[in-house]
Amino acid sequence: LAGTVPEEPRCTVERADASLTYSLFLQRFAFSQPVILGGVTDNSAFRALCTREKLLAAFGPFPVRLSTANTYSYRKVDVRFQEYVEHLLKPQDPARLGSDTLYFFGDNNFTEWGPLFQHYVPPPFRIPGTSPAYSFGIAGSGSGVPFHWHGPGFSEVIFGRKRWFLYPPDKTPHFHPNETTLAWLQHTYPTLPRAQRPLECTLRPGEVSPGAGGDPQASQPEPWDPPCCLLQILYFPDHWWHATLNLDTSVFISTFLG
Repeated sequence: LAGTVPEEPRCTVERADASLTYSLFLQRFAFSQPVILGGVTDNSAFRALCTREKLLAAFGPFPVRLSTANTYSYRKVDVRFQEYVEHLLKPQDPARLGSDTLYFFGDNNFTEWGPLFQHYVPPPFRIPGTSPAYSFGIAGSGSGVPFHWHGPGFSEVIFGRKRWFLYPPDKTPHFHPNETTLAWLQHTYPTLPRAQRPLECTLRPGEVSPGAGGDPQASQPEPWDPPCCLLQILYFPDHWWHATLNLDTSVFISTFLG
């Protein structure tokens, strides 16, 4: 039960759907506030390639580079992808620091992972003067990266659920860079006055696609369960503080705009 954490009772990040135009995205969100985009892409084909079985078959023997799950991550560990999935992909130990927790995200060898990324449909919007770079990852329940910031980007959850916490650039959150997001949620978050709490939301595979079957109101499927979904995309602007917490074993991809 180490990684069993609840969703927040409500999402405080603004939402938009496929009717959002590029000009309105630039005007309202690109440089000012996060937004969750729903139904703007259909990555069902990409998702079908990201099941546990198919990823192990395609990439099991290849090495992957793991980082520590802390704000300033310098330590890198190389292991075979199969070893990571079968032996290291576990719920977060609440007693361990982020600097002692290994996390697979972002250090992708594009020669090996490129054929998978070719099937990914990227978010439809761009920031003028930037180019996209993909970061793909898989992590256990209760894991995540504590507060940090960088340039703007998009993030999608392919399987599982990921809880996000966001603060604007001028509002530095109170956190320790080596404390896990799970520990921060347990110890610091409950002490915050409501006015000092971050924007937050749980990102998940979205509504069930037409013809996929199933009940959208049914209980959350097990991680790496393959029904088709229209995925939700979170956009965060430049320099926004954010921390993440995987509520399940999660497969996710970000598009960083550099």
